[in-house]
Amino acid sequence: MKFQRITVKPEQMDGLPCIRGLRIPVATVVDMIASGMSNDEILNAYPDLELEDILEALQFAASAVRERQLPLVS
Repeated sequence: MKFQRITVKPEQMDGLPCIRGLRIPVATVVDMIASGMSNDEILNAYPDLELEDILEALQFAASAVRERQLPLVS
């Protein structure tokens, strides 16, 4: 899957995947969702974001997890 709204620039945010060249890391958006924030709350906290940014951040995170084996504690 090609991501249209995710950018990676080595000179910005130490190369972390960010939303549309903004200084908003994908991980920050995913963290907010994981902590229970609604899309509207996230959009209010970051007015530069759009709903499509949040959705693509989730798709990007899902894709990243699919690509790796994560150690799980049992």
